[in-house]
Amino acid sequence: MRVNLKNLTVQVIIAIIIGVFIGQIFPAFGVQLKVLADVFIKLIKMVIVPIVFLTIVIGINNMGSLKKVGRIGGKALLYFELVTTLAMIIGVSVMYFVQPGKGMDTSQLGKAAADVAKITKQANDASQGWIDFLVNIVPDNVIGAFAKGDMLPVLFFALLFAFALLPLKERSKPLTDLLERLNDVFFKIVGIIMRVSPLAAGGAMAFTIGKFGIGSLFSLGKMMACVYITMFLFIVIVLGLIARYFGFNIFNLLKFIKGEILLVLGTSSSESALPSLMERLEQYGCAKSVVGLVVPTGYSFNPDGSSLYMVMAPLFIAQAFGVDLNWAQLLTMLGVAMVISKGAAGVSGTAFVATASLLTALPGHIIPIEGMALLLGVDRFMSEARAITNMIGNAVATVVISKSENQFDNSKSKNLPVANEDNAFSV
Repeated sequence: MRVNLKNLTVQVIIAIIIGVFIGQIFPAFGVQLKVLADVFIKLIKMVIVPIVFLTIVIGINNMGSLKKVGRIGGKALLYFELVTTLAMIIGVSVMYFVQPGKGMDTSQLGKAAADVAKITKQANDASQGWIDFLVNIVPDNVIGAFAKGDMLPVLFFALLFAFALLPLKERSKPLTDLLERLNDVFFKIVGIIMRVSPLAAGGAMAFTIGKFGIGSLFSLGKMMACVYITMFLFIVIVLGLIARYFGFNIFNLLKFIKGEILLVLGTSSSESALPSLMERLEQYGCAKSVVGLVVPTGYSFNPDGSSLYMVMAPLFIAQAFGVDLNWAQLLTMLGVAMVISKGAAGVSGTAFVATASLLTALPGHIIPIEGMALLLGVDRFMSEARAITNMIGNAVATVVISKSENQFDNSKSKNLPVANEDNAFSV
């Protein structure tokens, strides 16, 4: 079979393989290649905020009524909460069944005191209650929210802007036409940026292997296997059954977004594929208006992978330290995790800090936060599973909401084009 080296998906796969070899054979050089991934993530972040703003405004304007927007938004939030809660329950069940932390050696944790202190500080800085969470959704300054790239405040302002635009109808047409043209330009920029995605994926993989080494995979292999298998089963069984109920095939969808999945695998960040994922979902058949509302919202409110990890990691630490949680403590942990997990998707490593925040928020600090040091060495490997699960969960959610609203073009998904030979991300 001939391999088309012009295909961007093929290029990303080759880059990831090369990155593994560089990280293993030349670890010091591999660590330095992290700059390639960092630059790429910054390039993506550069366009994410305007794309999210423009897509939401255009999408809501195309819906034509506030009633429809409220119905779709409410339906999406309900779906997000139900699925993330189910993900947490599955994570807890697997951890109690397999017990991967039982018998772990915790005697060497003193050596990681500095790292644990750093994590604790980050967790304390990141922790917030429901009131703080709601207050921080409203930006102090719109320009500041755009400059900082704060997704929820930008999303909130985009909704207000779109709601103000809707009643103007014909008078707003020149402005909406301009916004649509700007949106097209930004997606063209994304297409240009995606051309360097193989370098980013290879550099990130070289850094991961060079810094932590393949050997670290085996020291906590049982925990890693639990995380990967649980997330795989969640995607195939839970999301697969949801997809089947709504009349589409999960494997066809995964095949269609394989380029985005590989990109997330390389960079460990679901945020890196957000713009191209939105474009691909439109090509799959989802209405632009639904994509514009559901995908950006899902990145904050539907972190399936992060939700799974945020209950599995604390239970692993509890098992390692011989801490037995009663039902009240377990339910408290789940409740706190539901709040903290919102906003934990997107950037690589955020869920790790959010998990530390969860441990500090639990009454009586029943699970020792120093146990986070047990997972430090392999968190980068597990973040790839989290990020991929987050992205796939949001893709499925968008198709589900589109189908439930009769905003899905079945002719597109039934007659999917052969993957673009030059660019699998098709942006």
